[in-house]
Amino acid sequence: MVNLLKHLKEHPRVQQLGPGLITGAADDDPSGIATYSQAGAQFGFSMLWTVLFTYPLMVGIQMVSARLGCITGRGLAANVKAVFPRSVLYGIVGLLLVANTINIAADIAAMGEAQRLLLGGSAHLYSIGFGALCLVLQVALRYQTYVRYLKWLTLALLSYVAVVFTIHVPWASVARDLVWPQLKLNNSTITMVVAVFGTTISPYLFFWQAAQEMEDLRADARGGNHALPPHGVEVARAHLRRIRWDTYLGMGFSNLIAFFIILSTAATLHAAGLGNIQTSAQAAEALRPLGGQATFLLFSLGIIGTGMLAVPVLAGSAAYAVAESFAWKSGLDMKLHEALEFYAIIAIATLGGVVLNFTHLDPMRALLWSAEINGVIAVPIMAIMMMLAARADIMGQFVIRPRLRRLGWIATGVMAATVAGMLITL
Repeated sequence: MVNLLKHLKEHPRVQQLGPGLITGAADDDPSGIATYSQAGAQFGFSMLWTVLFTYPLMVGIQMVSARLGCITGRGLAANVKAVFPRSVLYGIVGLLLVANTINIAADIAAMGEAQRLLLGGSAHLYSIGFGALCLVLQVALRYQTYVRYLKWLTLALLSYVAVVFTIHVPWASVARDLVWPQLKLNNSTITMVVAVFGTTISPYLFFWQAAQEMEDLRADARGGNHALPPHGVEVARAHLRRIRWDTYLGMGFSNLIAFFIILSTAATLHAAGLGNIQTSAQAAEALRPLGGQATFLLFSLGIIGTGMLAVPVLAGSAAYAVAESFAWKSGLDMKLHEALEFYAIIAIATLGGVVLNFTHLDPMRALLWSAEINGVIAVPIMAIMMMLAARADIMGQFVIRPRLRRLGWIATGVMAATVAGMLITL
């Protein structure tokens, strides 16, 4: 087993994985797990199609954000700042910071509750511990070490694949509902589709992947590879090939896990008539009498593992956006005293999320607010990204090609329709 892991670690394709894989895995955070659990519990296998439908859209828009970070050597906020009015930049970044902090609060609450289910004790105390641990790791670890830690944390998501092998799944029903879902077009159905789309395509993912492409360029430059822009043509093409592979696999991994979460909760909770699932921890607890102790343990451990991955991504994406807006030094490769403002934003977002857990804020209402804000700001951010990626003065000869441009605008249109649907269902 050790030799297998060593072989995988040294494989060239595995070494190319990074921003795309981590970004995709962070999309399946505890609040996302809650959404997918609700979809499976309420609608059974009939919601599985949403995961397949969003995959190419997610790949397209994440590839655009990654290309922006790689070709320009700047994060998304810095690129927006270079072209658009400050009012647009500050409005988007401000909403991103609020949405991410609320999302962090919901994720940390879910992690604390999952730990309580496993060990007993106080969920609030566990939440404080998880928040502090995430913050210390981001400040204390150097970028390359931190990225390796995040890559290994993505394996926590495999627990949701394992869950399916501990329960009975009627695969004939799965295939039928996947091809021809049995759904009624009503308020509940539209609301759930909106929730799944909004959870899968989120603004913090755009900012994070662009920033991590920038960080990788810095790391390569320090290693003597001289990878910082302006790129030579061959260097840039090599980076874009790596981005394509990384993004396809990372988003595929993300949606595969979402598929298995919906599948497992549909085969257990929905089949037992338990459709009223509000949180990921509640889904784990409800699975114990239905799927057995192994299913419960896998689901609970997955919540904690994905939370440890997602909270730093949420806090980090907000910090990159704010720091770039005010031209502050930023980067997880820097020491605390070298980028004090950057790490201060990480601390504010992370500790703010912890503090929200000690207020009377309803976790489900927090998730709803976060989803609404993310949905609203995703559309203009995606439109801005598409305009930036098509500009020769920004991308040089690496402006996005017609196929990726069409896919990106289709994703933007789908999200716009999703937001319209959300407003109607409200």
